[in-house]
Amino acid sequence: MKKISEQIKGKNPKAHTIHICAGGGCISAGEISVKEALENEIKKYALDGVVKVVETGCMDACSLGPLMVIYPEGVFYQKLKPSDAKEIVEEHLLKGRVVQRLLYKGPSGEIKPRATEEIPFFTRQVRIATRNLGVIDPASIEEYIARDGYFALRKALSMTPEMVIEEIKKSGLRGRGGAGFPTGLKWELTRKSKSDEKYLICNADEGDPGAFMDRSMMEGDPHSLLEGMAIGGYAIGAHQGYIYVRAEYPLAIERLKIAIKQAREYGLLGKDIFGSGFDFDVDLRIGAGAFVCGEETALIQSVEGKRGQPVQKPPYPAQSGLWKKPTVINNVETLVDVPYIINKGWEAFASIGTEKSKGTKVFALVGKVNNTGLVEVPMGTTLRELIFDIGGGIPGGKRFKAVQTGGPSGGCIPEEYLDTPIDYESLTSLGTIMGSGGMIVMDEDTCMVDVARFFLQFTADESCGKCTPCREGTYEMLEILDMIVDGKGTMEDIEALEKLARVISKTALCGLGQTAPNPVLSTLRYFRDEYEAHVKEKRCPAKSCKALIAYRIDPAKCTGCTACARACPTGAITGEVRKVHTIDQEKCIKCGSCFEVCRFDAVEKIDAVDLHAKIV
Repeated sequence: MKKISEQIKGKNPKAHTIHICAGGGCISAGEISVKEALENEIKKYALDGVVKVVETGCMDACSLGPLMVIYPEGVFYQKLKPSDAKEIVEEHLLKGRVVQRLLYKGPSGEIKPRATEEIPFFTRQVRIATRNLGVIDPASIEEYIARDGYFALRKALSMTPEMVIEEIKKSGLRGRGGAGFPTGLKWELTRKSKSDEKYLICNADEGDPGAFMDRSMMEGDPHSLLEGMAIGGYAIGAHQGYIYVRAEYPLAIERLKIAIKQAREYGLLGKDIFGSGFDFDVDLRIGAGAFVCGEETALIQSVEGKRGQPVQKPPYPAQSGLWKKPTVINNVETLVDVPYIINKGWEAFASIGTEKSKGTKVFALVGKVNNTGLVEVPMGTTLRELIFDIGGGIPGGKRFKAVQTGGPSGGCIPEEYLDTPIDYESLTSLGTIMGSGGMIVMDEDTCMVDVARFFLQFTADESCGKCTPCREGTYEMLEILDMIVDGKGTMEDIEALEKLARVISKTALCGLGQTAPNPVLSTLRYFRDEYEAHVKEKRCPAKSCKALIAYRIDPAKCTGCTACARACPTGAITGEVRKVHTIDQEKCIKCGSCFEVCRFDAVEKIDAVDLHAKIV
């Protein structure tokens, strides 16, 4: 310690606040180890009195994590490792010198020290639902209040419930969970229902593959959700709210529990909130991860302790929901938008977006795109702007092929519709849906038949089994798709697949079954040629389906480096050092390991039907 003290003797270290992303993505990438190493170095140099480390919610740019921003400079460091902590403390915090190698670099190699203010991924976003993510400590109610937290609740309690509902109706807010039903109208219908008790449920059962919008908001800004629920409860006349969150979200559950405890201690949940006479409290209900429980009637069954299965409608939850009482169900993003609308006024929200789709929408941008992460943009932003301007385009110079929206219930949109504005009506016209906001980008190497099979496999597995069209029909469709990708399908199979999909969409009991065929119907609509290639030519155009491809080694390019042979798990590749290698097709399991490790492009992926013609 004496040596360290001598190093900083006579210096006056500048006060800094370090925001380190503690969203689920960065934690899985090693944020905790980075934070611990950073705090150890700060303590080692006796800087803990002037440097504050704050774990925030998701900072959006998941592909760059773990990441941090150091204030007051606003310097953005990315892809951090625990070993970087020492250099950050010694160079940036002690000497005031930015660590260049940890900064964001643009497509041309240009350095962006303040990336959050300099690159389109951040600057093109309009943050309403995500307004506090990456800004506050989610475990601190004081920091939330400092950002005007619970001011909207106080304002709402000075209005009549009818005035609050009218404010939401005028804002044009529609449900962000998928269907896009007008939120104010849903509240109004429940308000008018006569009952001694009413309930408000937050649907946080975010089950779409690749979606993490609601999780990030609960992890990074739980008080916004609680405030939105309290306002909604006041508007409809409910005194009890429930957050139905899946057990796979342990961090979100932990932070919600902390937030609920804090809000109760501050008198912001519970009895006589703000001395208004209004009572409202929130409890958690942990789901077991059943996708069908995203459907509102199945969710209600689960909250009641029953098996999560949908029930026939009507009556709708607004008339008879939880324990047969009028109930409003909104998803996380919808409720998080509410405090903003009440605070800023309906005009501020309605001025953003399109005529019928107001405000912003949060998307989880994932897949074959350079900048993956959480993105919030105005409704009406085009797919091209989102994927190429904000997302940075497709990695490796590959060609864009399609984007899948709406999760397993959505559809795939081809390149020709990239300039489509993102709003409820436009996406529906293309055969897909907005959904909760999952957006999966695909490149030229993606087989669209296999994509349809992947999502159908998911929904078939998640079917509750209550109705025959979904229980039996989805598995029948899956069997047909299995045959097609294995090269065993016929043209009659394609016709049967399409007919079956349309029958299921019209006859299934709930939204899960009714929308399960969407990935199949949309890929048949836009990529029928790929289905036909699998059937007629026994060929996968994307060279993705294992049964229809093979690997060979080009003798003109093979250097005999042995990398492919060492990577092969079955010993299918043989050859001496510095001599041409060959692949035993009987032993090859088509795992692609040889293709991935070859540095000389000597391993080729070819159509299985061409194998005998091309092998030397």
